[in-house]
Amino acid sequence: MSFAKGLIAEEKAANYLINKNFRVIDRNFYTKFGEIDIIAIKDNILYFVEVKSGDTFEPIYNITQAKLDKITKSIYVFLATKKLDIPYNISSIVIHKKNLDFIENITF
Repeated sequence: MSFAKGLIAEEKAANYLINKNFRVIDRNFYTKFGEIDIIAIKDNILYFVEVKSGDTFEPIYNITQAKLDKITKSIYVFLATKKLDIPYNISSIVIHKKNLDFIENITF
Protein backbone atom coordinates (compact mmCIF):
# COMPACT_ATOMS: atom_id res chain seq x y z
CA MET A 1 0.00 0.00 0.00
CA SER A 2 1.30 3.43 -0.82
CA PHE A 3 2.05 6.01 1.85
CA ALA A 4 -0.80 8.24 0.60
CA LYS A 5 -3.33 5.39 0.72
CA GLY A 6 -2.16 4.57 4.23
CA LEU A 7 -2.76 8.14 5.37
CA ILE A 8 -6.24 8.11 3.84
CA ALA A 9 -7.05 4.82 5.58
CA GLU A 10 -5.81 6.16 8.94
CA GLU A 11 -7.90 9.31 8.50
CA LYS A 12 -11.02 7.21 7.77
CA ALA A 13 -10.27 5.08 10.82
CA ALA A 14 -9.80 8.10 13.10
CA ASN A 15 -13.06 9.63 11.86
CA TYR A 16 -14.86 6.34 12.46
CA LEU A 17 -13.64 6.25 16.05
CA ILE A 18 -14.59 9.88 16.65
CA ASN A 19 -18.08 9.19 15.28
CA LYS A 20 -18.34 6.28 17.76
CA ASN A 21 -17.55 8.62 20.68
CA PHE A 22 -13.89 7.71 21.07
CA ARG A 23 -11.41 10.48 21.79
CA VAL A 24 -8.29 10.14 19.67
CA ILE A 25 -5.37 11.11 21.90
CA ASP A 26 -2.42 10.27 19.65
CA ARG A 27 -1.62 9.16 16.12
CA ASN A 28 1.46 7.56 14.63
CA PHE A 29 3.16 7.03 17.98
CA TYR A 30 6.69 5.88 17.15
CA THR A 31 9.09 3.88 19.28
CA LYS A 32 12.21 1.92 18.45
CA PHE A 33 9.95 -1.15 18.31
CA GLY A 34 7.46 0.22 15.80
CA GLU A 35 4.48 2.47 15.38
CA ILE A 36 0.97 2.56 16.79
CA ASP A 37 -1.38 4.05 14.20
CA ILE A 38 -4.07 5.43 16.52
CA ILE A 39 -4.41 5.67 20.28
CA ALA A 40 -7.92 6.43 21.46
CA ILE A 41 -9.85 6.34 24.71
CA LYS A 42 -13.46 5.53 25.49
CA ASP A 43 -15.05 4.72 28.85
CA ASN A 44 -11.62 4.99 30.53
CA ILE A 45 -10.18 2.22 28.33
CA LEU A 46 -7.27 2.88 25.98
CA TYR A 47 -7.52 1.47 22.47
CA PHE A 48 -4.29 0.93 20.56
CA VAL A 49 -5.54 0.65 16.99
CA GLU A 50 -3.68 -0.87 14.06
CA VAL A 51 -5.12 0.28 10.72
CA LYS A 52 -4.93 -2.05 7.73
CA SER A 53 -6.38 -1.51 4.28
CA GLY A 54 -6.27 -3.08 0.86
CA ASP A 55 -8.36 -3.66 -2.23
CA THR A 56 -7.01 -6.94 -3.58
CA PHE A 57 -6.53 -8.99 -0.41
CA GLU A 58 -7.84 -9.30 3.14
CA PRO A 59 -5.74 -6.74 5.03
CA ILE A 60 -6.29 -8.43 8.40
CA TYR A 61 -3.77 -11.08 7.34
CA ASN A 62 -1.02 -8.46 7.61
CA ILE A 63 -1.39 -8.49 11.39
CA THR A 64 0.99 -11.23 12.49
CA GLN A 65 2.23 -12.40 15.86
CA ALA A 66 5.46 -10.49 15.21
CA LYS A 67 3.47 -7.31 14.50
CA LEU A 68 1.45 -7.77 17.70
CA ASP A 69 4.68 -8.23 19.67
CA LYS A 70 6.01 -4.93 18.31
CA ILE A 71 2.73 -3.17 19.09
CA THR A 72 2.78 -4.57 22.63
CA LYS A 73 6.31 -3.29 23.23
CA SER A 74 5.29 0.11 21.88
CA ILE A 75 2.28 0.12 24.21
CA TYR A 76 4.56 -0.42 27.20
CA VAL A 77 6.66 2.56 26.10
CA PHE A 78 3.54 4.72 25.70
CA LEU A 79 2.14 3.76 29.11
CA ALA A 80 5.48 4.33 30.84
CA THR A 81 6.07 7.66 29.09
CA LYS A 82 2.60 8.95 29.98
CA LYS A 83 2.67 7.34 33.45
CA LEU A 84 -0.67 5.64 32.80
CA ASP A 85 -2.09 2.61 34.55
CA ILE A 86 -5.51 2.04 32.98
CA PRO A 87 -7.08 -0.84 31.08
CA TYR A 88 -6.26 -1.13 27.40
CA ASN A 89 -6.71 -3.37 24.41
CA ILE A 90 -5.20 -3.85 21.00
CA SER A 91 -7.73 -3.39 18.24
CA SER A 92 -7.72 -3.05 14.49
CA ILE A 93 -9.67 -1.15 11.92
CA VAL A 94 -9.65 -3.04 8.65
CA ILE A 95 -10.66 -1.24 5.48
CA HIS A 96 -11.25 -3.58 2.56
CA LYS A 97 -12.66 -2.06 -0.59
CA LYS A 98 -15.55 0.04 0.78
CA ASN A 99 -16.06 -1.86 4.03
CA LEU A 100 -14.69 -0.81 7.42
CA ASP A 101 -14.56 -3.28 10.30
CA PHE A 102 -13.58 -2.47 13.88
CA ILE A 103 -12.11 -5.54 15.56
CA GLU A 104 -11.51 -5.25 19.30
CA ASN A 105 -9.06 -7.27 21.39
CA ILE A 106 -7.04 -8.85 18.61
CA THR A 107 -4.75 -11.66 19.74
CA PHE A 108 -3.12 -14.81 18.43
